[in-house]
Amino acid sequence: MSEWQLDADIETYYERGGERERLKAKARGRFEFTRMQDILRRVLPGDGVDVLDVGGATGVHSEWLAADGHAVTLLDPVESQVAEAAKLPGVTALVGDARELPFEDDSFDAVLLMGPLYHLMEAEQRVRALAEAKRCTRSGGVVAAATINRTAGWCDWLMWNSEKTIHTLSAEESLRVLREGDLRYHDQDIFTTAYLHHPGEVADEFAKAGMGSHTQYAVQGFPGYIPQLEALIDIDELRDQLMDGLRIIETEPSLLGASNHLLTVAAVSD
Repeated sequence: MSEWQLDADIETYYERGGERERLKAKARGRFEFTRMQDILRRVLPGDGVDVLDVGGATGVHSEWLAADGHAVTLLDPVESQVAEAAKLPGVTALVGDARELPFEDDSFDAVLLMGPLYHLMEAEQRVRALAEAKRCTRSGGVVAAATINRTAGWCDWLMWNSEKTIHTLSAEESLRVLREGDLRYHDQDIFTTAYLHHPGEVADEFAKAGMGSHTQYAVQGFPGYIPQLEALIDIDELRDQLMDGLRIIETEPSLLGASNHLLTVAAVSD
């Protein structure tokens, strides 16, 4: 059994089930999901590989990975989410913690952390989770970790308040989060406790975990804040143009911090 426990506020948020539809119900979520799929399909080390989805929740990514023909194991600390994920065809789901993976060294071809780094508030624990991912990855495999960018909370505050759709953080609190990265939502209909990174911080944490060579991808990029996103993501011709353009600029260093999410990918070698 892991020595670690999930923060009570975070566990309560995920037990409520709101995240289960976040990547499907609204345009911003569908955009994030589509881009994560696109990047991961390009960086996975082949067809039919062994994938570990750490912090995989109810299996929103495990589901399509298994459908693509990969052997998928999902690990998550929330028992109710693991129970849902276990119902998915081709997915093995287990309760566990990113900081203490219950697997032997070199067990997987790809280890994905699509959420754990959001909720580990201390850098030491994030580095530990990344080091565990590296330990469980075979030579020639990849570790991929999603993070929320430091600017995301403030940009959300500006967008929601300009549209008068959601009453969330105060103006002062949104600026504090922009400076410090320590986000604590009190309204769990929106989100929960999370750490918001600078791209350089993520790079430093990868390096400390033994993965100094890596590539960072802006997931949504600045188009993620376009008001007409619903049209861009749901109209085939416009979506194709959006995806093509983002593939051109996704690794441009000067634009990484303008994206809501970042995906950092490291190839593991002996």
